[in-house]
Amino acid sequence: MARQAVKLQCQRIGCDARFTEDDNPEGSCRYHDAPFFHDGMKEWSCCKKRSHDFSLFLEIPGCKSGKHTTEKPILTKAIRSSSNSTPAPVSTAAPAVDKSSREACSRCRQGFFCSDHGSQVKDPNVKSSNTAASDNAEGNKVPAPPQKIIDINTPQICGNKGCGKSFKERDNHDVACEYHPGPPVFHDRMRGWKCCDVHVKDFDEFMSIPPCTKGWHKADP
Repeated sequence: MARQAVKLQCQRIGCDARFTEDDNPEGSCRYHDAPFFHDGMKEWSCCKKRSHDFSLFLEIPGCKSGKHTTEKPILTKAIRSSSNSTPAPVSTAAPAVDKSSREACSRCRQGFFCSDHGSQVKDPNVKSSNTAASDNAEGNKVPAPPQKIIDINTPQICGNKGCGKSFKERDNHDVACEYHPGPPVFHDRMRGWKCCDVHVKDFDEFMSIPPCTKGWHKADP
């Protein structure tokens, strides 16, 4: 008794036929390339035939022919070509900075001297001389305040609300400080913090409310 041939499922888009390895001549498979979807329109990138209805879109006969295959096609994102399309603007941005550089350093971002990178970044809250000059009504340049260089071994007082501890930059880290991000709330003789929603009547009790957040010590928050 002859062994019945196993039928396989064709994996080409738009075919879905079943075939055997012994009965798979060239041209027996009709299929499409990758589909393209945009603004509710469905379009085959190979033959540009389209439809708004998904069922009708799938019924569009394949425009390519070949042999059936069990290998799934590798779909790439179809790019719709257009003669009116405008060229993409050329980026003039500076090249990306390595993440290990001072741009990614938490200490440098806070404006402190960093022993690892040997420099400090500008305080983001300080305007440059060009920006200050544009804000001056008479157009005179206003010099930017000098940058403060902090040695990593210099004791500082943390200005975060609820902390006020002395610290050195060499010992500073992302959970060194316990503080209230705030703001403080004073209403109807009640005193409290909006960040942790704790309110008391007595001011001494208000000052002793435990901090609710951890982070970096900051001498100039």
